[in-house]
Amino acid sequence: QVQLVESGGGLVQAGGSLRLSCAASGRTFSSYMMGWFRQAPGKEREFVAAISRAGGMTYYAGSVKGRFTISRDNAKNTVYLQMNSLKPEDTAVYYCAAGSNWGATRDREYDYWGQGTQVTVSS
Repeated sequence: QVQLVESGGGLVQAGGSLRLSCAASGRTFSSYMMGWFRQAPGKEREFVAAISRAGGMTYYAGSVKGRFTISRDNAKNTVYLQMNSLKPEDTAVYYCAAGSNWGATRDREYDYWGQGTQVTVSS
């Protein structure tokens, strides 16, 4: 079992940057692919980015590609989401998740979830 705790959210102006972190417990972190999702008020949770177990492969939602970067440090049991050129429409609660199926973009395909961290981008 994996427990996930996100941090790094906050309030930032449009055009600014934030880096989210997700710390995982347990010794099996490197056996999971990791993803980031977000949920804006009144909207369904949506896929943002994912990274393979060793970190060599990544993929992104079209809305964030070129602005966000996902990375991981298996020695620290941590996955990151660097968010640049933030827009007001990026405002949401951001969740990290651990899963077993590479290529998964639907939240039901992930097994473990953090509690989320709020990101608010002001215009």
